[in-house]
Amino acid sequence: MKLEKLPDGRAVEPVTITKDGLTATLLPYGARLHDLRVDGVPFQLVLGAGGIEPYLGDMAYFGATVGRFANRIGGASFEIEGETFETEANQDGRHTLHSGSTGTHAQLWEIAERSADAVTFALTLPDGQGGFPGTLDVSVRYALSDGALSIVTEAKTDRATPCSFAHHSYFRVHEGDVRDAQFRIYADDYLPVDEDLIPTGEEPVEGTPFDFRASRVIGHHGYDHNFCLNRRGEGLRDVAELRAPDGGLTLTVRTNAPGLQVYDASSIPGATAPDGSAWVPNAGIALETQEWPDAPNQPGFPDCILWPGETYRHEVVYAFSR
Repeated sequence: MKLEKLPDGRAVEPVTITKDGLTATLLPYGARLHDLRVDGVPFQLVLGAGGIEPYLGDMAYFGATVGRFANRIGGASFEIEGETFETEANQDGRHTLHSGSTGTHAQLWEIAERSADAVTFALTLPDGQGGFPGTLDVSVRYALSDGALSIVTEAKTDRATPCSFAHHSYFRVHEGDVRDAQFRIYADDYLPVDEDLIPTGEEPVEGTPFDFRASRVIGHHGYDHNFCLNRRGEGLRDVAELRAPDGGLTLTVRTNAPGLQVYDASSIPGATAPDGSAWVPNAGIALETQEWPDAPNQPGFPDCILWPGETYRHEVVYAFSR
């Protein structure tokens, strides 16, 4: 991908890193993974665009770092210590999705450090942006090693604020319908949702289409839900596996986060592939490790508030094997 510019004239410089058979191209716009390849596999491992323009529109979240609070905040408001904060209602005019139109997916990050196999992006979100309290300093480091892509996000604030960042690539391990792939999730519970995709509580996966505790075909149920990962608080651990139908390529997901949002890309209108063709629905799957959606409004969910003096640290590893 060549150097391109945003509508306001700011340059977007692509950065390519490579090591141990993996090559990734990243963009500072959205601290975004634009392309990912593994030696010997003839297709790209994430759904990306041919240039910057689609990322300004229908592909705004593709490959991006989403935050400062990923996923949904019901009613576009929350309270911290009795003070109410109202955020941009960019979903159906009622709820906040991925922190609204000024979230980190829509920001041009600084390239803070770079090497042959790693790059770090940095950004400061001002107090009040999107309705969120606190000036938030955040960095995202992408690194390649041993056939895996590691993403580490850190943040600090000067005022208590919800904080949850997620990586929003749509992954694939074969060129067909992702619903034909084998899938496993280490989660005994999940979050059912209402008609607006706002969580209604926590329920066991047993006896439901959300039971992936044993590997099975994804199927056509339609997934855009958070799975409540097992062994929360135990640091980096395996949480999911996605395997091609022919067994040729496997993606293992590891994280220290408590949740995994799974979206099977059943609706991706306007998504344009690098060759100018359209990405069809279910061409990939989003595997977003994160805090639980609507956590600021759900006292029973894991705490998502970052306080001054603390450091938020989220790590996710996407490891490929054959």
